Amino acid sequence: MIIISLLNLFLRGVQLYSFVLVAYALMSWFPGAYDTKVGQFIIKISRPYLSLFDRFNLSIGPIDFTIIVALFVLNFASEGLAMFLNRILFGI
Repeated sequence: MIIISLLNLFLRGVQLYSFVLVAYALMSWFPGAYDTKVGQFIIKISRPYLSLFDRFNLSIGPIDFTIIVALFVLNFASEGLAMFLNRILFGI
């Protein structure tokens, strides 16, 4: 069905965006990685979502847990939405 295909496409998009967030976190380990074209693109698509979590001050000392919390929220919300739609549409 088309609904299942759209749901799978949505979940694949969330998975791809999760990889982008992980790449954003890993770029902090490499000097100058944010200055490349790929780095600028990753920043451009990651910062709007990550900025939602900046107000919670999720850093403890030098360690910032913002990306980890953002990944958990993103994946938890997408799986919850998928389960909700399955229950509503198919009674599963």
